[in-house]
Amino acid sequence: MTPRHKAAWLLLAVTSGTLLSLSGCSNLGYYWQSASGHLNLMRAARPVPQLLADPATPAALRDKLALTQRMRRFAVTELGLPDNASYTEYADLHRPTAVWNVVAAPPYSLKLKTWCFPVAGCVGYRGYYSDADAIAEAEAQRAEGFETGVYPVPAYSTLGWLNWAGGDPLLSTFIGYPEGELARLIFHELAHQVLYVPGDTAFNESYATAVERIGGALWLATQASEAARLEYAQFDQRRRQFRQLTLDTRRQLEELYDSSEAEAHDWQAVGAEKKVVMDNFRAQYAALRAGWSGPQQGAYDRWVARANNAIFGAQAVYDDLVPAFEALYEREGRDWRRFHAAAAKLAALPKVQREAALKNMTHENGKPGV
Repeated sequence: MTPRHKAAWLLLAVTSGTLLSLSGCSNLGYYWQSASGHLNLMRAARPVPQLLADPATPAALRDKLALTQRMRRFAVTELGLPDNASYTEYADLHRPTAVWNVVAAPPYSLKLKTWCFPVAGCVGYRGYYSDADAIAEAEAQRAEGFETGVYPVPAYSTLGWLNWAGGDPLLSTFIGYPEGELARLIFHELAHQVLYVPGDTAFNESYATAVERIGGALWLATQASEAARLEYAQFDQRRRQFRQLTLDTRRQLEELYDSSEAEAHDWQAVGAEKKVVMDNFRAQYAALRAGWSGPQQGAYDRWVARANNAIFGAQAVYDDLVPAFEALYEREGRDWRRFHAAAAKLAALPKVQREAALKNMTHENGKPGV
């Protein structure tokens, strides 16, 4: 048994003991699937140097693995991200995604329902290693009156807690990404190991998203080939157009849910206007899509088809505070260590003060707070 496998079994033993102390059968079943799911992921991992030296490793995979190690070094030396065991091993999961997240929101609000966990605190999603389990959870939430969404997650962070056991491995679910997207994902997940505030998903994800966007741009500008930059530019232009469309739609929905009709509980009027907003969103997406071409033309089709309050609410978690962190990076002279330290100071504030400071930062930088 390899050291990683021994560590994995130790992890499962420790987790099992913890589970026995938790009350409620539903909690026990959920945490067991989480522990055993991550155990299986860890057991599948092999060291990258071993795979690079193995003549049976496909050439395309070998090239991508070598590229990730250069990205890993760049993250440490240029972005101030941690130098540890994460992303030095690779696991083929033989499935399309690492986990499936379930999100839920009320019919007239973008505020996500939260679930609370021992380490992560209260977060606006619930993850499953089985799509069938995720779908069942979504159906249970719908039965309680929520709008729900299930979406695939190609990678997740263990927040540095398992670096003693080998850290977070590279996964087959994202290793095939284009260079720019691969860099962004690795930088995002490593950022979670620098800073994580239990119970504040918007802060955590927006901070990591800012790191991935700024760091990804630096990687492309200084390390990538011209072909990789062109490939990324085309994809990113579409993503920016789509992000702006969804941001505009979120703002319309938020204004509607805060309107006088909602205050008067005139839900029939709110529902009718909500349908207009959603119909316009899909019509505008269709117009955008018609101007795109190539294999990625329909990249957002599935997202748009299932868009609802829960899906929009989940997106807001990743996007809404990013301009504030980008402003913080500029304020700190584009110095990564100063930026991470300043973000940590914000994280130490009470949540209300933290949110106020971030909103003020976007206004001071000439960007609208969202």
